[in-house]
Amino acid sequence: MTEATKCMHALGETMGERPIVYDTVTETPVDALKAGHTHRSIYKIDPLKDPRWEKLLEWHPRASVFHSTAWLSALLRTYGYPSIAYTTSPPGKDLQNGVVFCQVESWLTGRRLVSLPFSDHCELLLRAPEDLQVFGEALGLELQKGKWRYIEIRPLQPVEFSNPKYHPSSRYSFHQLDLRPDLDTLFRNLHKSSTQRKILRAQREGLTYQEGTEESTLDQFYRLLVITRRRHRIPPQPRRWFRNLLDCFGKALKIRLALKDGRPVAGMITLRYKDALIYKYGGSDVRFNSLGGMHLLYWESIRDAKNSGLRLFDLGRSDSHQAGLIEFKTRWGASQSALTYLRCTEPGRSGRIFDHAGGTWKMQKLQSAFAKAPASVLSALGNFLYKHVG
Repeated sequence: MTEATKCMHALGETMGERPIVYDTVTETPVDALKAGHTHRSIYKIDPLKDPRWEKLLEWHPRASVFHSTAWLSALLRTYGYPSIAYTTSPPGKDLQNGVVFCQVESWLTGRRLVSLPFSDHCELLLRAPEDLQVFGEALGLELQKGKWRYIEIRPLQPVEFSNPKYHPSSRYSFHQLDLRPDLDTLFRNLHKSSTQRKILRAQREGLTYQEGTEESTLDQFYRLLVITRRRHRIPPQPRRWFRNLLDCFGKALKIRLALKDGRPVAGMITLRYKDALIYKYGGSDVRFNSLGGMHLLYWESIRDAKNSGLRLFDLGRSDSHQAGLIEFKTRWGASQSALTYLRCTEPGRSGRIFDHAGGTWKMQKLQSAFAKAPASVLSALGNFLYKHVG
């Protein structure tokens, strides 16, 4: 039994078993396909209960860690977000495609479908070119039927819908590193005067590398995360989120620490999925940043991925205004691309304070308060807010 399966069994015991859902969204041909006289129905399923979901992920080349039942289970355990997937495959047939969402229901930020909360990207798992417009039209109908504020998708590759309800909502930079070259070549491809030098500096300073999943290791990482989030003027995620990730991913998750004289000075969490290693969370004590602790962790992650035969190192997304972070990732030899999130909304829907972080004076006022709050208060704010902002 996998860690994700154990996690789902635990959910069933604590929240009550939920039946597999086979609910038809539309039984009529959508406008985009009328010219071809094609009738296709869209079905809703529960990916945490339907065994066909994992089978789809096994063969689909665009399936990522964020589609996995481990990730969906952690979202449900921590934030109470039920997951739902849409497919054209009827009950009893293998899934040929699927688009997964979480239902976020909040009195603070409204009811919406998000694919997926706290996920850098989440591709639409399609098989045929015409699938895109089929799902685009069906989700437009679901927007009205479910009375959602909006439906958001976070594709890794650019997509365009003919439905005018879709519009770009956020843009980010995305970096990933091709791990197929040998380790010596990967090192030579690093920026010499900054990245290579920082790795060598960490070794000269006697920084040590440690990894683990014990509670003490999680505590050490979380302290560094709180310090970093406060520096960036945002609350940290709830500690239980990381505990649930550990429970659901098992050995596929690693907490990596860089220590100076036994003291943690930098930490990161990576997830392994298929042939990719994914950097997801990191934090550091800025007083020791000159020692190269975070550079040491990135390099050890690359070495680990190479030794495991992985093909990609996913460095995640960066906000467009984070020029320093974008440059940092580029200096690792990673390729850069654009992430564009899309929302399906009804015309005239007004935004809310958390819709665009940093984009309003109200959000800027909040961030200023976050920067001054004590660590304990900041953690409490994170416990309250993250359920509403997924």
